[in-house]
This record gives sequence, C-alpha cells and structure tokens, in this order.
Amino acid sequence: MTDATQKETLEFQAEVSQVLDLVIRSLYSNKEIFLRELISNASDAAEKLRFESLTDASLFEDDPELRVRVLVDKDAGTVTVSDNGIGLSRQEMIETIGSIASSGTRRFVEALKDRQDGDASGNSDSAADGALIGQFGVGFYSAFIVADKVTLISRRAGLGAEHGVRWESDGHGSYTLETMEKPGRGTDVILHLKDDEKEFLDDWRLRSIISKFSDHIAVPVEMLKQDFRSDEEKAKDKEEGKDEAPEFERVNTGQALWMRNKSDISDDDYKSFYKHISHDFEDPLTWAHNRVEGTNEYTTLLFVPKRAPWDLWDRDQKHGVKLYVRRIFIMDEADKLLPHYLRFVKGVVDSNDLPLNVSREILQHNRKIDTIRGANVKRVLGLLETMAKDEPEQYQTFWKEFGRVIKEGPGEDFANRERIAGLLRFSTTVGEGDAQDTSLDTYIERMKEGQDKIYYITADSPAAARHSPHLEMFRKKEIEVLLLSDRVDEWLVSHLSEYKGKHLQSVTKGELDLGEIGAKEEKEKTEQAAKEHEDLFKRLKDALSERVESVRASSRLVDSPACIVVGEHDMSANLARVLKSVGQDAPSSKPILEVNLDHPLVRRLESESDQTRFADLSLILLDQAELAEGGQLDDPAAFVGRLNKLMLGLFMSGA
Repeated sequence: MTDATQKETLEFQAEVSQVLDLVIRSLYSNKEIFLRELISNASDAAEKLRFESLTDASLFEDDPELRVRVLVDKDAGTVTVSDNGIGLSRQEMIETIGSIASSGTRRFVEALKDRQDGDASGNSDSAADGALIGQFGVGFYSAFIVADKVTLISRRAGLGAEHGVRWESDGHGSYTLETMEKPGRGTDVILHLKDDEKEFLDDWRLRSIISKFSDHIAVPVEMLKQDFRSDEEKAKDKEEGKDEAPEFERVNTGQALWMRNKSDISDDDYKSFYKHISHDFEDPLTWAHNRVEGTNEYTTLLFVPKRAPWDLWDRDQKHGVKLYVRRIFIMDEADKLLPHYLRFVKGVVDSNDLPLNVSREILQHNRKIDTIRGANVKRVLGLLETMAKDEPEQYQTFWKEFGRVIKEGPGEDFANRERIAGLLRFSTTVGEGDAQDTSLDTYIERMKEGQDKIYYITADSPAAARHSPHLEMFRKKEIEVLLLSDRVDEWLVSHLSEYKGKHLQSVTKGELDLGEIGAKEEKEKTEQAAKEHEDLFKRLKDALSERVESVRASSRLVDSPACIVVGEHDMSANLARVLKSVGQDAPSSKPILEVNLDHPLVRRLESESDQTRFADLSLILLDQAELAEGGQLDDPAAFVGRLNKLMLGLFMSGA
C-alpha cells in the first residue's frame, strides 16, 4: 500500500462483494431505483450539512445554497448525481462505501437469495427486490444495476480543497482510492452506463424518475435547462459568442407535503412521500396527518409500514421519525418523539416552537417534546384501533409483522397500558393452528359463566403451549386459555396483570382454583384423596428432595401422570429458561411436583416396595414432567440410564 495521499487499491469487505454480485447479477428490472437512492443519499448529505452548520456556519464555505444536480453526458455515456452537502473524508469513504454492517448485509444477501430460489425461472420480482435495497440500506450499490463502473469524488465540508477523494470501482471485488483537488465541498457520483442502459441518458426519462420518486425532497433537484435551439442556432450563437454559462432549473416541487392542507393531498401523494422518507417500495398500511395549533404548534405525518424492517430487533440501531423546526431539518431518527415499542413508525414532526439550535440533550428534557410524544402515541394507537375495528384482515397483516413489538408496550407505557392491551392478539385453545388472532375483548366475550380470570400459559413454542399437561382440566371444562410462546410474552404478562377488571392468571402457578366454574365435588375429592395418600407424597418428597419443593395431589391433570408448577409469586419455568438462553442468571427455586392420583403409573409407583426402584421411577416421573413443559434436563444421560434400566426390567419380567 502506498502513502495515504497517493492512489491505492483496496478490497471490498466480503459481505459487500456479495451484495454487489447479487445487485449486478440479479436485479433485472425496475432499474430506475438507482436514481431514487442516489438522490436520497445526496439529499441526506445536504440535510446533514444544514444540521452541522447550526453550530458551525463556516461549513457552508462560500456556497450557502444547498442543491442536488443530475447531469447527463451523452458523449461520455455518463449520468452524474452531484450535491454540495456534507461530503466524505477519505476515512469515511472507506468506512461507508468499502464496508457495511455485516449483519445487515448478510440478511440482505439471504433475503435476496431466498426470493430468487423461490422463482424457478431465475427472474426476480423487481418491486420486491427494489424494496430489499431500500430495506437493507444498500442504496449506493444500486448504481451498479445500470453502470459497469462508478466514480465517486467527494470532499468533506470544512476541509481544504486538497482533501478531495476519488473512489472508483467496477463492482468486482476491489476499488481504487486517491486524494485529489476538489474546490467545492460535497459529492459527485458518476455512473458510466452499461451499453444496454443508455435509456438513462435521455433527459426526459430522468426528469420523470425524479418527479416520481423525489418530488417531495426539500433540497432542490436540478437539471440543465432545456435548450430547444436547433443545431444551426447553437453553432451560430457560439460563433457570435452568445453562449452563456449553463443554466439549471429545478425539477422537483420540493414542497413540504406535511405542511399542505390534507384536502389538497391525494392518497398517491402520501404513498409517494412515505416511500421517499422510508426508502420502502411498498405502500404503507395507513397514516395520520395532523396539525396542532395553540401554545405548542406542530405538524405530524406518521406512517405505519406494511413490513417490518430487518433491523427492528437490533437494540443498537436507532429508530424514529424525522424532526424539523419550521421546515428546517434538525434530526433524523428522533427517537424521543415516540416510545421504543412504536419504533416501526415512519414520518415527520415539524414544530414551530423548538429552538433551531436544539441538540439531542435539549430534546431529552424539553417539555414540549413530551407533549408531542404523548400526542403521537395517541394518534398511532388510534390508527391501529381503527384498523383493528374496521379492517381486521389488514390488522392481522400488521400484527404478523409488528405484534411482538406492540407486546413491549404495557411494560414501557403505563399510561396507555389498557389501550395497548386492547390491541394485543393471541392464539388460544379455541380452534387449531398458531395464528394470533384473538383479542382480550373476544376472550372476555367467550368466558364461561362464573369465570372471573383470564387464563394463560407461557411456553417456548406454540406446540409446547398447546399440548401442556396443565391444560387438561381446562379442556375438560371447556375453559379457553391464551397460548403465549413469544419470548416477549414473559415481559408482557409481568406488566399486564389485569384487563378491564379481569385478572390474568397463569395456569402453571400456584394451586388451581377455577372458582365457581370448577366442580366442587371434584375439588373435595382431590382434597380427600390427598389425605389418603400422604405416605406417597412423603416418599416422593424424600426421593426428590434435591429437586422439588414439595409434592401434592393435582387438580389440573386428567390424562398425564404428573406436572410441575411454581409458586404464585415465583418466576415461571419458561422465563427462567429464556433468561438462561441469553446468558442471564435466573433465581434458583425448586418447583412443586403435582401428581395425578387416578393415573395408572402413579398407582403403580405407590405400590412399589423396593426403595431403589421407587426412587428411579420417581426421578423418571419428574424428568418427564419437565420435558413435557419444554424444559431441558440437567443430566439427560442419567434419565436415559434410568429409563433403559426400567425397560430392561420390564423385558426381563416378560411384562
């Protein structure tokens, strides 16, 4: 490698090479996406300069008018997207173009491969592939859809002209980087078009793409003013010295959509604006546009996407809406304007009252921000409530994508806990399948006469929840139980103890009390049987003393011989497993073993006189109960050994 000021050749990060290969090889149609992505990047660069200039006006240098320009050179076969925004330093060029977050890239690669593996013809879905580009933040690389070589020249604002950087690549594994003179700040992206992509040298073609995708960008997008003179007139004017400097004209309207009257905005306008700010190719599910006047004046335009972004569960990734003050961009991903459980919402908040030099620290402590945040939450919840009521099928589409995020709400937003709970959907023991399509209101409507609790079970999979032995008595009594198998469900039920006056009760905690809906005679029968079998409980407790807190008769079981439960206020076994799976410590506590005194295995165990054999059978009974709940045995080899020993004994006896 040569000195940093000279030309050098560098290798792309491995994941970037994969992305480039897939982009070049796989995205056959809807190629105009490249211009949308490059203009969006240029617009972002301009907005970042505007933001940084709030504290350092010298960054504007001698060029205060921000702009994006699209230039065509038919002779050279190039299209150039140029901006005078913040620009890139040499190191930033390496970090942002030569490499990319590996997790995001890997998911992009896998998603695109999966999409194409599912198409036997080998052709890709252009709209879907375009959505992937926006979804995974690899927009710059879309340039290689139409170009066989890309040159990028940039200089960061505030650095001298001698700090310009030239980046160039054909997209095949490496790129060159060299320092050069660049008088103006900002970035020029020069696309050397492929021979079969010359349609993008047509001025009107580019103008139509800009109007389609980038019309709402606040920064002017300019192209050379149309020259309708004939070749003879041009030659004559040039000969007479009448040719003037090139004149540019604005192509996009640049009007802030959110500041227009709602009556003047069509659904297509809203959808187009959403796609611009979200880099999503799909239409949003719904949106809300509001203007608030009075002591705290602001406008909001919030969108609910149709599909979850790939980084929705990345805790380090910032999410949020765009913040403007009097139409001046202040901050992207302003996460203080919405709580974390609504991080999927896209949109714009424009306030007239916040100071222009607002910083992130001020945002955190400004009361007006709290007011806006509270109003935003109510609007989004209102949107979802309306969708759930009027368009239940569309709401199911939303729930499949964002349901687990909404379940974080009761723990984060106490003030709106009841409203959030009304939006929750669950699978239940009523019906088959794992679809989460039952609301708590529907559950309450179907409650048995005399039932005063909402019953639920948590497990690590839908199958484990549905087939748990704890549900046997509930099935017998035809009492509906919520089946909770998402990891976030443990967090949910720990913060949602009741809904509309109905207590949420785990079927795996404490003693089962079905109240008025339970059979009184069966309960009395269980209590009487427990007194008659005290000796069995004592023997089991002695055999299992190191692993169970106590042993008692079960009123839960019908078909199974045993199950394990925990105390009413103890941590559930499922939550303990979840914590351990992510490397967290879980409080050590012993479960309670409940046995079904009517089960043949328990009767056989009670008649066993050989204490060693009794102990082995007791341990097998406990291990089976833990496995039935989806647990993992601490010593599976010992379990297998005892089971083999039991089976061998049966074979030897001829049973």
